[in-house]
Amino acid sequence: MAASVREKQTAALKRMLNFNAPPLKNTSAEPVWKVLIYDRFGQDIISPLLSVKELRDMGITLHLLLHSDRDPIPDVPAIFFVMPTEENIDRICQDLRNQLYESYYLNFISAVSRSKLEDIASAALAANAVNQVTKVFDQYLNFITLEDDMFILSNQNKEHISYHAINKPDIMDTDMDGIMDKIVDSLFCFFVTLGAVPIIRCPRGNAAEMVAVKLDKKLRENLRDARNSLFTGDTMGTGQFSFQRPLFVLADRNLDLATPLHHTWTYQALIHDVLDFHLNRVSVEESQGLEASPAGARPKKKNQKSYDLTAADKFWQKHKGSPFPEVAEAVQEELDTYRAQEDEVKRLKSIMGLEGEDDGAISMLSDNTAKLTSAVSSLPELLEKKRLIDLHTNVATAVLDHIKSRKLDVYFEYEEKLMSKSTLDKSLLDIISDPDAGTAEDKMRLFLIYYITSQQPPSEADLEQYKKALVDAGCDLSSLNYIKQWKAFTKMAATPASYGSSGVKPMGLFSRVMNTGSQFVMEGVKNLVLKQHNLPVTRILDNLMEIKSNPVSALVCFSLSSQTFIFSLISTNAIVFVVGGGNYIEYQNLVDYTKARQGKRVLYGCSELFNAAQFMKQLSQLGQK
Repeated sequence: MAASVREKQTAALKRMLNFNAPPLKNTSAEPVWKVLIYDRFGQDIISPLLSVKELRDMGITLHLLLHSDRDPIPDVPAIFFVMPTEENIDRICQDLRNQLYESYYLNFISAVSRSKLEDIASAALAANAVNQVTKVFDQYLNFITLEDDMFILSNQNKEHISYHAINKPDIMDTDMDGIMDKIVDSLFCFFVTLGAVPIIRCPRGNAAEMVAVKLDKKLRENLRDARNSLFTGDTMGTGQFSFQRPLFVLADRNLDLATPLHHTWTYQALIHDVLDFHLNRVSVEESQGLEASPAGARPKKKNQKSYDLTAADKFWQKHKGSPFPEVAEAVQEELDTYRAQEDEVKRLKSIMGLEGEDDGAISMLSDNTAKLTSAVSSLPELLEKKRLIDLHTNVATAVLDHIKSRKLDVYFEYEEKLMSKSTLDKSLLDIISDPDAGTAEDKMRLFLIYYITSQQPPSEADLEQYKKALVDAGCDLSSLNYIKQWKAFTKMAATPASYGSSGVKPMGLFSRVMNTGSQFVMEGVKNLVLKQHNLPVTRILDNLMEIKSNPVSALVCFSLSSQTFIFSLISTNAIVFVVGGGNYIEYQNLVDYTKARQGKRVLYGCSELFNAAQFMKQLSQLGQK
């Protein structure tokens, strides 16, 4: 696991786009121009990893969806990157019949079955296009990488493997088997890309164990066939199979339902909670200014602006896990630095009598203008810096509007106290009854966290009082119905999850951000500092990696050989995967845990990534059944 999963998946995609040959190091050679055809699944895998510019640099002149209307381009090779579904295979066969491209390089995201390959062969034969189908590859890339240390299984059709799908009371065994197979197929692809065979640990008696059993079987079958094994050869580092097998911890979402509902305070998790953020792209509504529409006219439609939050954005990489007040201060500092640099360029221009002159005149100045030339040559870098500052100013302002209008700082602080069993300074009923404190959904989330984390559920009389207040606030109580059933079941099955001694520390007013010249008016928002604590998933990982005295006795171990088990437990590499869905709060908690332990590397994955609103919707659907 020397290279990150993002680097490995990106390398696999680049190899595929170079006709499945290693990309040439000599970039001066002009690439072969080609067309990329993908389905929605392929698009979701590529978009967080490769920009349009990078695709163009690799010779991709056009990238089109498989099921769109495409014109023939007969003298160009086409690279297909699609799932091996019946519908996709039919469309590829249609392309062969219509002679759309010069040659076809078929890359399947997941392994294609023999019967489907025969369908393609028959179509190629009928269309007299056998020679045009140049290569057919199984790419084993059926997962989406969002960070160096984070991946999800699906964005398209994610409802098929969602928490709701797995926990439906009326689910048939065959449907459950189908869901587990989909999850296992993606996890198998993940380990093939990573080039590592894991030691699997999971809790007993739930969906996580079902995934573990099926994944273990699939890995064993592949390793048994030494000639065709995907875990030998150039994918495996020397000695990696015997000594560097990562610990793979499979957890079930039912282990901890409070964290996905929790209001958060870190930048990335807040963006995911309050804005439209998926596959590393955030959409923000632009403010339209103060001019009112003429009487009787339609109100102006708000513009949606999208921003990509990428690995190349240094500010994002540094601050995505920071508490929001720190991010606001950092944006302001970046803005001040940029303005100082801009003022320096203007000052040099005015000293030399070039105020208002164009950059061409400046670059032609003699040696004594070296300082100015240097300042001007840094302009592209300065403009990129300005673009990122504007991006984060707009995004952070949109987040701040939600914090202030919904009092999210109050919710975050109160929930942290509930989860850590601290003393509460205000009654829960007061917050639920306060018309100015948050939306109906915020109140429902707060109450569900109280209900989930309380040792003893409230008495019937108290519960009725809470229910009345929630209904008066406009809440839908369906999700509570499900949580009551879940709580009764988990009480019989196991002890409730412990959230540790979490907590927040109010730090008084902001220092820099409260300045009158600041972009962010943070008045009335608490400056809360996070206190490091381990969430239930992180605590299970810690018990396993540190080989503590009580390493969760209910865990099952799957190991392909007993000797490697001890290596894995003291291994520095671990992967935590949550069946039923995950969130950025859990991911950030694992990142913070890893930072505090030098030399350890932890990856986080989940079957789907949801924010609290999406999770609430699933709980409500379950509660209505």
